[in-house]
Amino acid sequence: MAVIAVGDFSDTKSVIELIRTHFGHKNSASDPPPIANLPVPSHEDPRFSYFVEPEASGSAVMICYKMQVDEVKTVKDYREMLVKSMFRIALNRRFFKISRRKDPPYFSCSIASYILVRQLKAYIMTSSCKEKGTLEALESMLIEVARVRLHGFSEREISVVRALLLSRIESAYLERDQMESTILRSEYSQHFTDNKPIIGIEYEAQLQKSILPDILATEVSKFAEKLWTSCSSVIQIVEPQASAVVDDLKNIVMKINKLESERSISPWDDEHIPEEIVSLKPNTGKIVQQHEHINMGATELVLSNGMRVCYKCTDFFNDQVLFTGFSYGGLSELPESNYFSSSMGSTIAEEIGVFGHRPSVLMDMLAGKRVDVDIEVRAYRRTFYGDCSPFYFETALQLVYQLFTTNVTPDDEVIKRVMQVKEEAILARERDPYTSFSNRAREINYGDSYFFRPFKKSDLQKVDPLKACQYFNTCFKDPSTFTVVIVGNIDPAVALPLILQYLGGIEKPPEPVLHFNCDHIKSLPFKFPKTITREVVCSPMIEAQCMVRLCFPIGLKKETLEEEIHYTEFISKLLETKLLQLLRFKHGQIYSASVSEFIDGDLPCLSGDIRGDIRIDFSCDPKISLKLVDLALNEILRLREEGPSDQDVITILEIEQRAHENGLQENYYWLSRILCSYQSRIYSGDVGTSFKILDEGRSNVRKSLTPLTTQLALQRIMPHKNQYTVVILMPQTPWFKRLRSFPQWTLHGIDAKILAAIAALTVLALSLRRYSQKS
Repeated sequence: MAVIAVGDFSDTKSVIELIRTHFGHKNSASDPPPIANLPVPSHEDPRFSYFVEPEASGSAVMICYKMQVDEVKTVKDYREMLVKSMFRIALNRRFFKISRRKDPPYFSCSIASYILVRQLKAYIMTSSCKEKGTLEALESMLIEVARVRLHGFSEREISVVRALLLSRIESAYLERDQMESTILRSEYSQHFTDNKPIIGIEYEAQLQKSILPDILATEVSKFAEKLWTSCSSVIQIVEPQASAVVDDLKNIVMKINKLESERSISPWDDEHIPEEIVSLKPNTGKIVQQHEHINMGATELVLSNGMRVCYKCTDFFNDQVLFTGFSYGGLSELPESNYFSSSMGSTIAEEIGVFGHRPSVLMDMLAGKRVDVDIEVRAYRRTFYGDCSPFYFETALQLVYQLFTTNVTPDDEVIKRVMQVKEEAILARERDPYTSFSNRAREINYGDSYFFRPFKKSDLQKVDPLKACQYFNTCFKDPSTFTVVIVGNIDPAVALPLILQYLGGIEKPPEPVLHFNCDHIKSLPFKFPKTITREVVCSPMIEAQCMVRLCFPIGLKKETLEEEIHYTEFISKLLETKLLQLLRFKHGQIYSASVSEFIDGDLPCLSGDIRGDIRIDFSCDPKISLKLVDLALNEILRLREEGPSDQDVITILEIEQRAHENGLQENYYWLSRILCSYQSRIYSGDVGTSFKILDEGRSNVRKSLTPLTTQLALQRIMPHKNQYTVVILMPQTPWFKRLRSFPQWTLHGIDAKILAAIAALTVLALSLRRYSQKS
């Protein structure tokens, strides 16, 4: 046994004394039982498994190669470990590029290594593919490994992998003093249980910088020799419906072995990779206005093209810069007739290449550069966001510049692949019991609004790829409508010229594009049920499971909106804490419960109250779900009528304060706070003022939080005792068994029409039976 303690201890001696006090009196057994060494026998012939799983989310192929675990004790061992890592990364990059080809054999594919038992590990390749496409996927996976054995990786491929590994270790080295305690704890634990060496980041960085340049493509490619199907391999296929048999798998293995022995597999064809992300550098913009916001330690710029940029310099993490840019106006502005095409715009555009280059090409262009940029088009806003190393801040801004200056055009191959993936995802959702349950809950709570309704297969016919691309091209076009927030380890002397060149250099169009007044954004069309609604969603299941979702409508008054949002967060935390105490610790019937709030408050409209809901989720034994629902409802009613205890309030205040204090040392927290200050309804041009008001609002709510004020907030924000929904996911059972629970269903408010229909059908069935017997 080992006791491991990692953290910001001011006095390590006192920690050691505590460990000795609590564990020092425990003595090890004089004759501890030996750890059993149970060897797993190897096998030359591949083993096959074909499994039909009706609830499977999709078709999947897995190829497993078992081999002995290699201990890392010397520099030579470490070098071999690096070679294996490089092999995995290089092969995964090939898999990704294949998945982006015309008529790809799979949607995604990857290889990873896992420890199976103490002495045995496995290299496992997994792929997801279309229905009835598992044989094609298996053949492609085996061919790619054989291709490496025959022709190897190119030096360019390995140079890309080498750059990627060096970038990772450099980032880890820069943040060596800011490593999470949980990571260190895990390393110490593995050292004790598995004898895994603790190298130390300084020495490991030195090792990689000295070893990686000497590892050649031929050395990496040789590892493919360990991935023959005759080397203790297992091939498994999972499909929702049978489309093949085991003999088909065996035939493919023999086919690939024959192709390889005849050297009939062609070499890998590398794509041309451009040198520069931005081919022609833009003209530098200018700063029109500059404001210093001392209270949040940030600087705000208004650029000559109208874009607003706010940056905050921090030293929380040496190798992290976060950024988010947003503009008002999103999918809520669209009529239902254009919704399906436009909502697919981002998906189609990302596959074509929103940054001016195809994803497979951009992946190689960014190799070794720690930078990531993504986009999102939601109900009320269009957003780009990402993170990068300070060393690659210019690359990140170049990608943003490309986003605004690239016009995506439909590509038939890409459209076909995107639609195929979407269709498979829809079919997978329809097979998944939890998705059916979640979709039905959304339908009940939001009135079957087209925005909340999941895509159906028939909806794909409504998607016009040209309209989808045209809409996306307007989403990121006008820089004057965007506000950008940057937080992280940036040097203004270096960052400002880059901001002016790549953000200030985005040309403002002659006419405004999607320029929405934040006071008049169109709200989403949805209505919460006005009465109590209870429904059981029955779904076929191999293993019985049960999910429960309770939803309560909430209303926030516009006059005190900011404080009401804080009260809502405290109420959610209170409900989660109390329900866990009741259902888990007192009755022992659940493992966890989550409480979350959906507030339509991100709608940037300055008039009107805000609506939303508080959602409670937990899983349990199907037999006791109705009882637990009643217990939860009674607990919420008790809190409304009696209020929480002093200790309850102290607990949620401590939880919130701890999260706040930790957040103050996180870039993500500051990014979120500054964004909230811009997007708040109280923002009127001065982000420093809105930041101050929001901060004071939080403090005021904390100071005023007592059992009485919490009770009043609960009554105010959740005003209706008899307005909520309960949706339960249950395993499908035969109809005659459901009749047995007829009284119970009536007691718990199951729709009387459904019960009447079941009763009528029962009477009819009995009558027909008697009639047939008489005949």
